[in-house]
Amino acid sequence: MENKFVRPRPVFPKRAVITSGMPYGNKLIHFGHLGMILRADVFARFMRDRIGKDNVIYVSGTDCYGSPAVESFRKLQEEGKMLDKTLLDYVSENHDKQKEILDKFEISFNLYGGSAIGRAGEIHKDVSKWFIETLFKNGMVSKRSSLQFYDRENKCLLNGRQVVGKCPIENCQSEKGYADECDLGHQYLPQDLIDPISTLSGKKPELVKIENLYFDLQKCTPLLEQWIDSIDRQSDTAPFMVKEIREFFKKPEIYIKREFFDVFEKIRTSLPHFTELERNEKAPSMTIVFDKLEDREKACEILSQNGIRYRTGKTLTPFRLTGNISWGVPCPEIDGIKDQTFYVWPESLWAPISFTKTYLESIGKDEKEWEKYWCDREAQVYQFLGEDNIYFYGPAQQAMWLYMQGKNPVLNAENGQLQLTKINPIKSILYMNKKASSSGAVKPPMASEFLEHYTAEQIRMHFLAMNLVNNNVSLSPKAFDSEAKDDEIDSVVKEGNLLTNVYNRILRTVFYSTQSHFEGVLPKSVIDENVMEECKKVILNVEKFMYDKKFHQVFNALDVFIRNINKYWVKEVNNCVTEEKLAHLIVNTMQMIYVANVLLHPIAPSGTENVADYIGFDKNICFSWEHIFGSFETVLDKDRKRKLTTLKPKEDFFKRHQSQLDELAKKNGQE
Repeated sequence: MENKFVRPRPVFPKRAVITSGMPYGNKLIHFGHLGMILRADVFARFMRDRIGKDNVIYVSGTDCYGSPAVESFRKLQEEGKMLDKTLLDYVSENHDKQKEILDKFEISFNLYGGSAIGRAGEIHKDVSKWFIETLFKNGMVSKRSSLQFYDRENKCLLNGRQVVGKCPIENCQSEKGYADECDLGHQYLPQDLIDPISTLSGKKPELVKIENLYFDLQKCTPLLEQWIDSIDRQSDTAPFMVKEIREFFKKPEIYIKREFFDVFEKIRTSLPHFTELERNEKAPSMTIVFDKLEDREKACEILSQNGIRYRTGKTLTPFRLTGNISWGVPCPEIDGIKDQTFYVWPESLWAPISFTKTYLESIGKDEKEWEKYWCDREAQVYQFLGEDNIYFYGPAQQAMWLYMQGKNPVLNAENGQLQLTKINPIKSILYMNKKASSSGAVKPPMASEFLEHYTAEQIRMHFLAMNLVNNNVSLSPKAFDSEAKDDEIDSVVKEGNLLTNVYNRILRTVFYSTQSHFEGVLPKSVIDENVMEECKKVILNVEKFMYDKKFHQVFNALDVFIRNINKYWVKEVNNCVTEEKLAHLIVNTMQMIYVANVLLHPIAPSGTENVADYIGFDKNICFSWEHIFGSFETVLDKDRKRKLTTLKPKEDFFKRHQSQLDELAKKNGQE
């Protein structure tokens, strides 16, 4: 049939890797993790249907190393817990619990690894060594003397979350700043942290000079600007991400409050060369701009010495690669720096490569097989993450990937070189309209708590319906809201109703009609051309929305389509005065059900596979997009001879949570 749709279809890669941000080794899965991981899973499942399951790998895992795990384990031991356990035992137990919870939400990892655990941990050490030695050979790694916090009372250097203060970045809304980054992902120099306190002693730590290895991120600015310009023109790039990344390309800035203007005027000539932006008489601060980061660092020292409080602006700073924390991936000796470990952020960026290699090895593939997924122009890596990690996966990761090519990298790498990844960030998921954080005032509910009130399918539907590409969205489940009224609609159940009410209704109607009039055997008839065209329209729309990772629009398109299937049946069934006309209606409706089932498959896998079993679709082929524009007849299991599995009265393909059924029964009893 001629395709009447003129919009060009998106082009998908031949192979794909999907990754999602890695939960720390000291945490279980909370609702924020779900928002990111569910999107990655839906896209991975879609890609398996779209380009073939053997061409798609979905990997993630536990981010085992770093100070968060060290601090949590230390506190547990101070409380007399886990005294017979090691730090590796602790993160391994959390890893197992994370995987167990994610399994309950039907997350379809090819591998959920751990950066310190088992074979994945071994391979990760080799990959880490390869990265830093290659970047050093290519002239992008050097040692730098920098300031680090030191707890004199405990006689130890402090890392990451062992220091807590206020983020120095202008207009940052973070609740907590740590040694060199805040909980919203802003990077800064340790000496810029406001009001630092050691978590070990509860006192203000000192700053001492220490040498670490750094990646020269500032040098990458021209190529990174080319990169952001190139993806800015692509339909699947989140506009807010482009805006945020461009802010890092600004020259180093300092913002000085009005109350310090007089003092500033007295010492301004002692500062390195700067440009002062035009002052607004009513503005609360002034802005001075430097050509080099080193000049801004020197200026910050002078301002501090003279009691002038200031904030700094976003800019690219040297990206720290190593540190002295013992709980980390060992770093080989580089440029005279030895006995150090990798800083947790860089090694977590290449951990998905380690996990890909681990998975491919586990299924007997050659050790070079991973390059077909990460180093081939016909492949693509899609990375799903929260907006607070844009800096790391954006400028930092893309720059390192580029300079793995050599000293003169190009934006479009040749085959055999690491290819740039597609970054798919989401905006923040609020909880009851408030920012929730395990380290903040509002604690996030754990993922396992949701399963006490909702099914996995209801949660999957609700999270996918959120427009997180453009907006912060509040998660406000009625079951968790003590102030919710009895007649208030549950926002989580609402989207799930597309399955439990609307789709269930048309499925039951077709099954019962076929059982009553055709002894449960699907009749034969010709599918109307207008039905095929409506199916094609929704297929092409969903394909484009999936390509753009606009999952809320996928949900909306399916919501309209499935409701229209019900409307179509109601409208036509009264005209079915003969069995021939009823057969025609059933066949037309079954065609739309087939398409709806394929398109719903990434979102509600178990339920749609159950539908396929009952209808008699061959599950080896029925979800493949190779057949999606054709008739449902082509994917029927020939051995079933068009026989439907008998559907019992009031049986549902998509079920409500038992607590909802109990509440409904109670309500009906009262009425």
